[in-house]
Amino acid sequence: MSEADDQTEDQPIETLTLPLDAWHRAKGGRMVEFAGYWMPVQYEGIMAEHLWTRESAGLFDVSHMGQLFISGEGVEAALEAVLPIDLSTLKPFGPRYSMLLDEQGGILDDLMVTRWSSGFYLVVNGATKWDDIAHLREHLPDEITLTHLDESALLALQGPKAFAALERVVSGEYPLSALTFMKGGQFKLAGADAWISRSGYTGEDGFEISIPAENAAEIADLLCAQPEVKPIGLGARDSLRLEAGLPLYGHDLSPDHSPVDADLLFAVNKRRRSEGGFIGAERVLRDLADGTPQVRVGLALDGRQAAREGAEVYAGSDKVGVLTSGGFSPTLGHPIAMAYVNRAQAAAGTALEIDVRGKRLAATVVPMPFVPHRYHR
Repeated sequence: MSEADDQTEDQPIETLTLPLDAWHRAKGGRMVEFAGYWMPVQYEGIMAEHLWTRESAGLFDVSHMGQLFISGEGVEAALEAVLPIDLSTLKPFGPRYSMLLDEQGGILDDLMVTRWSSGFYLVVNGATKWDDIAHLREHLPDEITLTHLDESALLALQGPKAFAALERVVSGEYPLSALTFMKGGQFKLAGADAWISRSGYTGEDGFEISIPAENAAEIADLLCAQPEVKPIGLGARDSLRLEAGLPLYGHDLSPDHSPVDADLLFAVNKRRRSEGGFIGAERVLRDLADGTPQVRVGLALDGRQAAREGAEVYAGSDKVGVLTSGGFSPTLGHPIAMAYVNRAQAAAGTALEIDVRGKRLAATVVPMPFVPHRYHR
């Protein structure tokens, strides 16, 4: 290793800023480092922001996520070799959940993929986007073009009143009401082009909005000027997705888990389960055939003390699993968690205990989502 390498290693990695960084600070956002960026964890408080989103509409800045466009001759077959998705069933402008898997069938990332007129639009997680881009470039043929849409911002408007707020300020060739859950289209916001899909990660009705970064502050101001809308931080985003039973990459999902034990088999389409032909297929098909020792489940805890990621799960004196997410549910008024537990203890209604610093908390396996989804279908 050279002296220059030594110096490079010693230099701290710079925390990046998002297009709305100044906007968040002006709104009173408490900024924290997340996925390599400064991001707002809260404005007026996580509990208040959580409940506001459940009752009205919250605006989330998710511009840290990676927006990619993949195109070129033979792009559909090339992408099917990388993703466990049946793209022949993917209608234009309809986002669908999928995953990137490694050679051993472990989950590298979860993502959304949409068929656009000349290729496919992917939204990947912020903490993994550079690794995802490298993985895709390595495994896609040379004739396929991967474009990182790094001059675009991404906002999520979520909650039961999101439609009313957005409809008031959006324009397009067709009405916003034409979008049902997991449908998207091109619109105009404050004169700027906007790709809008009726989707999100809160369990509520809502929209994800891709816009030019240079227009982000103007559009965020426009949306927050609507009486239904307030800015919401990372804290409430996490508690909302947990209540919705939605896994978070790096916590509930990792290369240690396949789509089978992660209980995400719906993302491996029927044809792909029988044919394979994607990276990691051997393990996924084996897990399908043989089952997995553990599976991701939801847990409802007694009392009000929450348990966090890493806490061990017990059935009597036997350790049977580990928590991957946990927290207090503002909507339900008690703690909830996700965990990987042995299949023998995975049935709904199974009584378990969670060890929190030597204290055993009673918990019960329950179906997810913890709070019913309210998507507009």
